[in-house]
Amino acid sequence: QVQVVESGGGLVQPGGSLRLSCEASGSIFSINFMGWYRQAPGKERELVAQISYSGRTEYAEYAKGRFSLSRNNAKNTTYLLMNSLNPDDTAVYYCNAKIIPTGERLRLSFDYWGQGTQVTVSS
Repeated sequence: QVQVVESGGGLVQPGGSLRLSCEASGSIFSINFMGWYRQAPGKERELVAQISYSGRTEYAEYAKGRFSLSRNNAKNTTYLLMNSLNPDDTAVYYCNAKIIPTGERLRLSFDYWGQGTQVTVSS
């Protein structure tokens, strides 16, 4: 069993900051990528940022320069620091982890998702 749990969402004023946290737990052999996606009402889910086991990051264009993604491999956690937030950032944010479960003989990774955390940017 593997679980992915997010925390840290909430209401913030335009120009403010939030930090989202995500922890994976359970029968985990290794985690290749950890990242964040978001889904706004009426829109498709989109990638915000992701980070490899070695620390290589990838950001969506709108996130570059404003968001910072980090990872603690020992704790199977990832953190998304979001600065200069604006109303367009309002969405449900989902943590994604590409995990090789313990006992997976072929070392294949599978997508695991958190339940989502609401981020609302409003005055």
